Amino acid sequence: MEEGSRKAIVAAFFANLGIAVSKFVGFLITGSAGLLAEAAHSLADTGNQALLMLGGKRSQQKPNGRHQFGYGNERYFWAFVVALVLFSGGGLFALYEGTQKLLHPHEADSIGVAIGILLAAVALESFSLMTAVREVNHVRPEGMSYWRFVRTAKQPELPIVLLEDVGAEIGLLFALFGLLMTHLTGNARWDAVGSVAIGLLLMFIASILAVRMKALLIGESASTSDQDAIIAALTGSAEVERIIHIRTLYFGPDELLVAAKLGFAADLTVATLAQAVDAAEAAVRAAVPTVDLIYIEPDLYRETV
Repeated sequence: MEEGSRKAIVAAFFANLGIAVSKFVGFLITGSAGLLAEAAHSLADTGNQALLMLGGKRSQQKPNGRHQFGYGNERYFWAFVVALVLFSGGGLFALYEGTQKLLHPHEADSIGVAIGILLAAVALESFSLMTAVREVNHVRPEGMSYWRFVRTAKQPELPIVLLEDVGAEIGLLFALFGLLMTHLTGNARWDAVGSVAIGLLLMFIASILAVRMKALLIGESASTSDQDAIIAALTGSAEVERIIHIRTLYFGPDELLVAAKLGFAADLTVATLAQAVDAAEAAVRAAVPTVDLIYIEPDLYRETV
């Protein structure tokens, strides 16, 4: 796992752990549905950071006879589990709690305590979000939007932490709105509305993450820019006459497989052909450092009628 991803996960873990404890204590004092929903949200986020760390650790296992391409996809699998936890442990719980309070409203006590806890949580979440944004900016190509980064990044941790932190900030605003409206109107259902809004928000974010992680688990090819760089590296050799076909596949964020059938000059000796293949592999790895495995099949190009 990249150092930037690890920093963002650690910052989010400790921020969410402290926030979850404070929110739950606040719920016990106030009985606020919004605070309970936010406590569940932060607890789910804390567990999610632990799952991301677990995925990063397990992905470092060496290839073996049963898993000959290694364990890079562990990061994608555990990231998919994170999306499921966020949907069920955070979103569905908050939606259920809010619905129950809508049907059976309960006046929240000590509104000032609840608001103070939420404001402190906003400060901690802002620290986590700034850490995530800073680390994302280290790897996000210049000019690429954050939304496109989330949709195209091959490393799962940074998009997840970024979306979780953005969702946490918005969720805190929902909880604050519900509590303030409850205080101003005397209607406890506003607090429940805040909880329902938090639940729907978390389910929406979890759905985005699940779709993205599903795509990575199924297997994605190299980006257009990386594929162009690979093709340029392969065709840069004088011995390579053309690329007959090429396939790429990510087995993990830093493990790109390249398989290519190349048309070589017909008059090459075996020794010269071997040297040309080695040179092509070296050129590809220099052009795209995430390339891990390369399989090149030499062939003679034949026109088809």
